[in-house]
Amino acid sequence: MRRFNVTGLCTPEEDYMVDINEKIMQIKKLVDNRSYFTINRARQYGKTTTLNELSKVLVNEYIVISLSFQGIGDESFASSDLFCRSFITQVAQALQFTRATSDYIRQWENDNITTFEQLSRHITKMCDNRKLVLLIDEVDRTSNNKIFLHFIDMLREKFLARKAKRDSTFHSVILAGVYDIKNIKLKMINEGSHALNEIEGKTYNSPWNIATDFTIDLSFSAFEIANMLSEYEKDHSSGMNAMQIADDIYIYTCGYPFLVSRICQIIDERLARDWTPEGVQRAIKVMLVENNTLFEDIIKNLENNKELAAFIYDLLIARQVKPFVIYDPLVGAGVMYGFLKNVTGSIAIANKIFELLMIDYFISKDLRSKKQISGVLQRDVVRDNKFDMALCLRKFAEHYAEIYNQTDSDFLERHGRLLFLSYLKPLINGQGFYHIESQLMDLRRMDVVVNFGQQQYILELKIWNGNAKHENAYNQLCGYLNSKHALEGYLLTFDFRHDKNKTIKAEWVQIGDVRIFDVVV
Repeated sequence: MRRFNVTGLCTPEEDYMVDINEKIMQIKKLVDNRSYFTINRARQYGKTTTLNELSKVLVNEYIVISLSFQGIGDESFASSDLFCRSFITQVAQALQFTRATSDYIRQWENDNITTFEQLSRHITKMCDNRKLVLLIDEVDRTSNNKIFLHFIDMLREKFLARKAKRDSTFHSVILAGVYDIKNIKLKMINEGSHALNEIEGKTYNSPWNIATDFTIDLSFSAFEIANMLSEYEKDHSSGMNAMQIADDIYIYTCGYPFLVSRICQIIDERLARDWTPEGVQRAIKVMLVENNTLFEDIIKNLENNKELAAFIYDLLIARQVKPFVIYDPLVGAGVMYGFLKNVTGSIAIANKIFELLMIDYFISKDLRSKKQISGVLQRDVVRDNKFDMALCLRKFAEHYAEIYNQTDSDFLERHGRLLFLSYLKPLINGQGFYHIESQLMDLRRMDVVVNFGQQQYILELKIWNGNAKHENAYNQLCGYLNSKHALEGYLLTFDFRHDKNKTIKAEWVQIGDVRIFDVVV
C-alpha cells in the first residue's frame, strides 16, 4: 500500500507522489545536448527523487553514474590522493547497477591514481567512445571545499577541451545541492572554513561558468497536486474534492514539495483522513509545532546569518517593500535557502507556512522582554466556542495604552505589529491560527487572516498617516472583504505621533453592507 513520504527518496511504486515526468523530460533534453549544469534548490525540494527518476529515463541511452557526497566522510576530502581514490571507488560501485560490463568496471578501478592530473587522464580513457552521464547529489555536503573546487575545475577544463575536440570526458555532468557552485564561498564563510584564503582566484571566481542555466520549475502546481490526490482517492475513496484540497494546499505551500507531502501525510496518518479545507488547516497547525529537518534548517540559517534574519524581519514584520535584486547577497542567500521569491519585481516570503514559521521564530526572540502585554486569557475572549475579535482588540488597546508612552515610539514603529501578533498567538492557540496576506504595493498595509474553529476574521494592520489615508484604509479593507465574501472586518492602526491629544478609539463603523471594527492605538 502506497503512502505519503517525506523522508528521503520517493518512488511511484511505494509512495504517492506528483507525476514529474514532464519535468524529467525537460531535464533529459539538457543531457541530450551534452550540457553540464547544477540543480540548486532548498533543502527537501525533491532533488534526490528528481535525480533518481531521471536516471530511470536515461539508462537506455547512457551509462549513468549516480553518486552522492552525503555520508562518505570528510576524510575523503582531506587530500587529492584520498579524494581521487574515493571517487574511483564510488564510480566502480555505482557502475555495478548499470549495464556496464564487469570488465569495464574493473578498468575503472585503479589504485595508482593519486592526483587530479592522473584522474583526468583516467576519465579520458574510460569515457572514450562512451556516453557516460555523471550525477552527483549533495555536492555541498563536504567541509573541504578546496578539494571539491579543484575537482570541478578539472571537469570544467575537460569540458572545454572536449569542445575543442582535444579530449574525451563525461557526456553530461549534473551536480545537485543547496549551494550553487558560485555560492560555495558563502557556504565556506557560514561554516568558518579555513581553506577559503587558500583557494586561487580562478578556482572560486569561475569554477563552473560552463554550466547551462537550470530554469526548470521543480515546485508542484495545484493541478499536479490534484492529480496526486486523485491517485490517493482511487485507493481510499475518502470522498474528497481533490482539486479544492489541492488549491488549499497550494495556497499555503506554493508547491514546495516537502510541505505538500507533509500536509498530505499528516491528514492521512494523524487526522483520520480529514480531507477538507479545515483538515488542511489542522495539518498546518500540527506541522508548525513539530520538529522536522526543514524547519530546523530554516531556523539554523536565520540564527547563523543575523543580517539575513534582520532583512526578513523588515520584510515580514515591518512590511518594508524591497526590490528583488538577485545580486544583493542577502537576496541571493534568501532565494538559495528557499526563503524568498520574486513577485512582480519585489521580494516576498516563499510561502505562507514559512511566513508563519518565521513569525513564530521572531516572537520567540522575545522582542517584548521589557514591554510585556499580558493579563488576557483565551477564556476571556472565547464565548460559546467563538472568538470575540472585537473584545480581543479592545483589550489589546487597553493594555497597549497602559504600558507604552511616547518615548517608546521608535521601538513601536518597528515592532508594533509583532507585539500584536505576539499578543494574539496564545489566545488562538489550540483552536486557530493566522496567516499574513502579502500586500507588496503598500508597505503600510498588513492583512492578517485568523481562522478559529469554523470562523474566519480578517484584520488589516496599518500605521497612522492622516485622516484621509485612514478613510482610504476603510475602502481598502472593504474591497478585500468583498473579495472574501465577508461582511465584517477589523482595522488596527498604530498612531506613533508625539501628540498627547491624538485620538484613541475602538468602535464599529458601518460602510455600506460592511461593518468594520476600527481600533486606533
